[in-house]
Amino acid sequence: MPYHTYLNVIFEPLKDEIEKYNWIVTDLEFGFGGEDLPVDMEHDYFILSAADFKNLLGKNVQIWWGIIIAIPIDIEIQLDEDNLPCAEGNSLIWKNGNLQYPGAEIEVICFDSSYTIVKFTKEELSEKFAVYFNEAIALENFK
Repeated sequence: MPYHTYLNVIFEPLKDEIEKYNWIVTDLEFGFGGEDLPVDMEHDYFILSAADFKNLLGKNVQIWWGIIIAIPIDIEIQLDEDNLPCAEGNSLIWKNGNLQYPGAEIEVICFDSSYTIVKFTKEELSEKFAVYFNEAIALENFK
């Protein structure tokens, strides 16, 4: 894997799951040389449909900082704009099982374009990810 923060690469083993969720994207800084993204750096957060998230994945975007959270489509998303999910300065991102939105099933944390932390609440998603990325290590084993 050449870069750990390219969304299209990270989500390859999960591409069949995208339609099941709406997507919260916060704390975003990214690199991209094109146009027509469903996100920008002018806003603090975005709530994307599965179609918009697929559009984002199709653009070869490298996320330097950011939180991407999958919420099942039957759960209404209500964000507290004063307490948005974030990576920088948040020691809880390094703890297993701590997803930053109630009901979330997937959380991807892009941390300073150096690390990507991927958390799941469903074991079958975690296993699918681990099989695809055999170099991935469990968060509790990260030093």
